[in-house]
Amino acid sequence: MTSKKLVNSVAGCADDTLAGLVACDPNLQLLQGHRVALRSDLDSLKGRVALLSGGGSGHEPAHAGFIGKGMLTGVIAGAVFTSPAVGSILAAIRAVAQAGTVGTLLIVKNYTGDRLNFGLAREQARAEGIPVEMVVIGDDSAFTVLKKAGRRGLCGTVLIHKVAGALAEAGVGLEEITKRVSTVAKAMGTLGVSLSSCSVPGSKPTFELSADEVELGLGIHGEAGVHRIKMATADEIVRLMLDHMTNTSNASHVPVQPGSSVVMMVNNLGGLSFLELGIIADAAVRSLEGHGVKIARALVGTFMSALEMPGFSLTLLLVDEPLLKLIDAETTAAAWPNVAKVYVTGRKRSRAAPTEPQEAPGSTTAGGSASKQMALVLERVCTTLLGLEEHLNALDRAAGDGDCGTTHSRAARAIQGWLKEGPPPASPAQLLSKLSILLLEKMGGSSGALYGLFLTAAAQPLKAKTDLPAWSAAMDAGLEAMQKYGKAAPGDRTMLDSLWAAGQELQAWKSPGADLFQALTKAVKEGERPEGLPL
Repeated sequence: MTSKKLVNSVAGCADDTLAGLVACDPNLQLLQGHRVALRSDLDSLKGRVALLSGGGSGHEPAHAGFIGKGMLTGVIAGAVFTSPAVGSILAAIRAVAQAGTVGTLLIVKNYTGDRLNFGLAREQARAEGIPVEMVVIGDDSAFTVLKKAGRRGLCGTVLIHKVAGALAEAGVGLEEITKRVSTVAKAMGTLGVSLSSCSVPGSKPTFELSADEVELGLGIHGEAGVHRIKMATADEIVRLMLDHMTNTSNASHVPVQPGSSVVMMVNNLGGLSFLELGIIADAAVRSLEGHGVKIARALVGTFMSALEMPGFSLTLLLVDEPLLKLIDAETTAAAWPNVAKVYVTGRKRSRAAPTEPQEAPGSTTAGGSASKQMALVLERVCTTLLGLEEHLNALDRAAGDGDCGTTHSRAARAIQGWLKEGPPPASPAQLLSKLSILLLEKMGGSSGALYGLFLTAAAQPLKAKTDLPAWSAAMDAGLEAMQKYGKAAPGDRTMLDSLWAAGQELQAWKSPGADLFQALTKAVKEGERPEGLPL
């Protein structure tokens, strides 16, 4: 069965995606009659070296996302996972040459079709008198014994685009750029892993994996890797990958040693969530730094994908300060990330938690009669709630998920445990604030949040006064906070209804000479059965 894809047609999807990118980016233009995207300011490149790259579509944002000042001059796109046509490559070379550039460097990933087609276009352009050089990038660190075809070109190619682009922007000549990027490419390695395959539009998945397997060392077109390993944690998979990439017995290893400085790329192959990508990046940083490797820059995102493949690749590039300056050089390429120009390793990654506000003197004084009364009341409330646990759960099962009693019992036990640590504070405001924090941390669920809101808001009017009008105002403040953030109103058949009914009776406390217990007794009765609502 073929996979579902949001395309207009299988045949036209490569043209459509390039057209969409150009339509949304005024800095790009299409070359008429060809699947080629170029900088829209080609005339500004007179006297400089042009940089062209490309390959099959399906690796977005590579390659067109890296067109811009300080990176590529243009790209030539083939159909999905297919090398671009020789005629289009040659047309791109002619276009940049006729714009006044002094030479063109072709940056090509090491795949047979790309080598042949770019190579043939290069020879034809040279025959026309156009200075053209070509570098073939092979950064795959999967194979421990090198094959005749050499290492495959993977995500590390994007770093070559960046280095070459910075050199070209600085006015360096074609021969020197070719020499320098060829040297850089030898100090780089990439390894990929995937949880499952991808599928070319109109086709079935390129390979099958069992539910408990992952493919290690695969290519960006779904080519087979070097191992199929059992599913493991992100830490374990990243550690395995880095060990493989840096093992000196591996003919394609990256010569990373303790004390080395590297640029690290964590590249989404298309189908991983940002959540997973962050976990992988954290694992890679911890593993590298644990081996004494200094991470100079860390690039995390999607740079060279394989359609919707749920996997990632890691790239390591050994760097020194001159090379870092080229990596840090400005670029307008849309897909190049805004990377901080400082070392990742050695940076402080956390700051101290804020200090708790100092409590007013005497606010937590223990042992007074008010404190003892509060403790007795709280203990009585907790005991009652614990005795009603099953009853409340049964009531809740009729209308909800049946955990009301369990949730309130959890709160009651937390309060009992807190009371065992010492007497509660004498200040009502402090008492409500402490209970708020306790319920937010221990009660859980929406009930814990709502009670926390209620108590936090109710504590505020009691900071200045603790007379009966202040307690009525505290009730009003708590109810207002619950309505504001919980979005419930009286009559919605929520926990607010009982509290609201009780709060209306406590309005009597705002009148001079109000009777404390008379209003409180009415509030309790109304809270048990809000007017107009069934029990």
